[in-house]
Amino acid sequence: MSAESKKKVFVTRNIPQKALEMLSKECEVTQWKSDDPITREALLEGVPGIDGLYCLLTDKIDEKVFDTAGETLKVVSTMSVGYDHIDLQQLRKRNIPLGYTPDVLTDATAELTIALLLCTSRRLAEGVQEVKNGGWGTWTPLWMCGSGLSGSTVGIVGLGRIGMAVGRCLKPFGVNKFLYTARNPREEAKEIGAEYVSFDGLLGASDFVIVCCALTPDTMGMFNKSAFSKMKPNSILINTSRGGVVNQDDLYIALTSGLIKGAGLDVTTPEPLPTDHPLLTLSNCTVLPHIGSATIETRTEMAVLAARNMLAGLKGEPMPAQVKL
Repeated sequence: MSAESKKKVFVTRNIPQKALEMLSKECEVTQWKSDDPITREALLEGVPGIDGLYCLLTDKIDEKVFDTAGETLKVVSTMSVGYDHIDLQQLRKRNIPLGYTPDVLTDATAELTIALLLCTSRRLAEGVQEVKNGGWGTWTPLWMCGSGLSGSTVGIVGLGRIGMAVGRCLKPFGVNKFLYTARNPREEAKEIGAEYVSFDGLLGASDFVIVCCALTPDTMGMFNKSAFSKMKPNSILINTSRGGVVNQDDLYIALTSGLIKGAGLDVTTPEPLPTDHPLLTLSNCTVLPHIGSATIETRTEMAVLAARNMLAGLKGEPMPAQVKL
């Protein structure tokens, strides 16, 4: 783009330098230069007159933001695979394309899901604390025993890209059976030998329930008192999708009453989770600070893809990864 025709882009956070340089080379970039989420006030101050908005999943991009940006706004690109933080109805109404970053974070999120499952099932966080607080004494047969994957039944809720990657990672652990539930049976499930079952059927049969689905009106709060009551008492819940899929009050009751054995969460509601939240008092609940895609390589790749989406959109070209609105 020539200097005269450089488009104005607002970036709502510090992002990897490679992506910022890509944008700055072709656009006039303004930025919220912080590692912390942009304030609502700063967001509304930054969008008037821009051509492109480069945002993150912590930014609420609603009707007020679109109205404030005005008619010049032509492209929105989010550095995330999820886009429930953006008002899609407003995008359709204004004919604004949306770029996102699928596939890039699949492997990293699957790796973290496995790590969280093992940390929870084998009680690794508890073990570390026992070493630090002097609880490590003489060997006893059942001290710090957890649950193993070999011979188990694993249920995956949402067999998309990440769900499939999780299944592939788990196969070498000797899992006896994979079950999955989704809107429709998936042909690719044959690769891991996964059986399509109902949601209730999955809950009742699984030793490990792994949540990999998107947050939609149908999945909001789907793991509630009713769902937990259908799970095995020795089952473990792992959620690396979106916090809103789990009713955390009901989860606390399920964990403290013995309805389920344990839970591992990389996502919560809200984020960050307040330090006085009841779930953080439980030894059978492992909570991570939403780090599913947190490898340097993955975050850089996400940022670059979001930048590529932005540049393509500003030129009126198809984005490398565009949401179907």
